[in-house]
Amino acid sequence: MADLQDDELHSTGELDGLPDPVQAGPYKPVSDPGAAPLERAHAILAVHPVADGYSGLPWALRHLSWYDLELGESDVDTDVPRLREGHVGILFCSLHLPEGITGDQTVVETLEQLDLVNTVMRAHPDGLRLVRTAGQATDACNCGRIAVLLGPAGAAALGDSLGILRALYTLGLRILTLSGVSWAGEAGLTRFGEEVVREMNRLGVLADLSGASAHTVRRVLAVSRAPVVFTRSAARALCPHPANLPDDLLAGLGAAKGLCMVPLAPEQAGPSVHDVADHLDHVRKVAGSECVGLSGTYDAGTAHPQDLADASCYPHLIAELLDRGWPEPDIALLTWGNVQRVLRTADFTARAFQQRREPSTARIADLDG
Repeated sequence: MADLQDDELHSTGELDGLPDPVQAGPYKPVSDPGAAPLERAHAILAVHPVADGYSGLPWALRHLSWYDLELGESDVDTDVPRLREGHVGILFCSLHLPEGITGDQTVVETLEQLDLVNTVMRAHPDGLRLVRTAGQATDACNCGRIAVLLGPAGAAALGDSLGILRALYTLGLRILTLSGVSWAGEAGLTRFGEEVVREMNRLGVLADLSGASAHTVRRVLAVSRAPVVFTRSAARALCPHPANLPDDLLAGLGAAKGLCMVPLAPEQAGPSVHDVADHLDHVRKVAGSECVGLSGTYDAGTAHPQDLADASCYPHLIAELLDRGWPEPDIALLTWGNVQRVLRTADFTARAFQQRREPSTARIADLDG
């Protein structure tokens, strides 16, 4: 067990009211207000590229005997030419597994997914670069590369072991989905689940709550000292999909400065660009402009809205938002700024935790019985 518990961190006040590590200056417009929306969209995205919160590319590539993402790959929705055309700057590569993989095999398959992403990075060094921090993502973009961040992975990949969590972090994992396990279920977090969240805070692993129960969401928001993300959640007020968020949770997310990344998936956000924009409008209104992001969900085995068929289509969505009157600074937050803030704040919080808390040796049997 760690020497310093979370309530002690709260009582010192040293981790409360942490300064925002992102020191943003006045926004400088980059597009011509008189230009057509699509032209403006390309101009904005050239400076503030898209941070795509969910890509199923690793699992999709496992079913191909050969591929070349640098030249273009017609068997998937995502390749380097289309990512460049869509102005994607960072891609969250999902390590999620299909249903039916359980037990120890979950750990094995997750490690194989992680190994595949590393293989893809080595095979495409001119287009893709594996990153672990917001700063590395910015550096990759400045060098003309598309940054790839590992995660989310399913919580089952831990095998109920904090040691495996630390090992996955060392291998590059930066996002973990807290659902589908005994310690983060319909009833919320158990004592071990709370310890997992604290250890994630100490490491700098973001908690992904898409698909988590409302009880789990509320408890993670209370326990976590770092921002949380929903990598695939839209507004339940507009579509009653179980992974979408009701307004009370969106408001709580806004108060906690987390991030809701709206998926480009018809079953969650509707069949058209207009429908997706409606969800972005709603999340922005309820949670705030600093708490909304984008999640392509390309190569995740789902259909996509009209005019958003693959990773090249983001400018069409941004043009729709501009046509609705979204100010340029809010577009910049949506595409790039909010993800950068969340990543930097998680890293900043981790450094603060590491000064006060040793790696946890807690076991599920000890805390949950």
